[in-house]
Amino acid sequence: MTRDGEPGAGFAQRADNRRVAYEVTGAPDGFPVFLMHGTPGSRRGPKPRSIVLYRMGVRLIAYDRPGYGDSERREGRDVADAARDVEAIADQLNLTRFAIAGRSGGGPHALACAADGALRGRVARVAVLVSFAPADAARLDWFAGMNGDNVRGFGGREDHDTATMIAQIRRRAARVAEDPRFLLEELMVQMSAADRRAINDAALRRLIADTYEEALRAGPYGWIDDVLALRRSWKFDLGAIDTARTPVRLWHGAEDTFAPVGHARWLAGQIPGAEIEVQPGAAHFDAVEELPRVLGWLTEAGAATARDLLIGTRPAQ
Repeated sequence: MTRDGEPGAGFAQRADNRRVAYEVTGAPDGFPVFLMHGTPGSRRGPKPRSIVLYRMGVRLIAYDRPGYGDSERREGRDVADAARDVEAIADQLNLTRFAIAGRSGGGPHALACAADGALRGRVARVAVLVSFAPADAARLDWFAGMNGDNVRGFGGREDHDTATMIAQIRRRAARVAEDPRFLLEELMVQMSAADRRAINDAALRRLIADTYEEALRAGPYGWIDDVLALRRSWKFDLGAIDTARTPVRLWHGAEDTFAPVGHARWLAGQIPGAEIEVQPGAAHFDAVEELPRVLGWLTEAGAATARDLLIGTRPAQ
């Protein structure tokens, strides 16, 4: 499906013959940056307007992870498998070098590309915003500071009840199919004051609801597979990321209750040479407004950060 102001999907074929849907916006001759969406999410997630990307010299490539939107499902995929998605799209677009940004559940998938041997030398820089750490992270209480809804959404603190978790995702996805606003309204009950402030803009709320609707249009499978992949071994070594060759920057809001800030601090400790910025007073959804500045770092360009620069929103009156 296509939204006004966006060009619609292209498709790349992975080595396993599964189809991956992607969308390119911004400057056709700009520096390519892949954008990894959150969990749940889709290629239609909030992003800067094309005119802003043109000015920044960014060619932004957003894609649906398998099972979301128009991408074919790959049941049992691991976080590391995202590198094969990016490789297929990059090869189709004849990209020899590119950067990657990952937001929320997309953060681990962006790091997987930085660690991937086949992509080594092609990934210029990686930025991850409000990312999760591995569920088996040593000396990290993974659920500490996480709101109750997300604790349940990831299978619970004590016993990881996969069947109950999958059943819950199915129920919530069915509700989104009936009313795209349902999931965001449900999440708002759990949000901190900082996050409610971040999504105070009605146009941004519509963008987020639209993203969820597109993500779950073909069913709950991408969401289920994302959660399962995030909860088990990611199947790559964070220590293998060579930040001298591929600089890594982590950004996190100090008040995040969806992916608590301890996750980012743990990641920074595991990736030699990674930079980390923790913003006081900010939370999970502040990553949307932070994205233009992050794109500036990824392409070594300056960037404005006003929310009305996002596709689908309108300048304040």
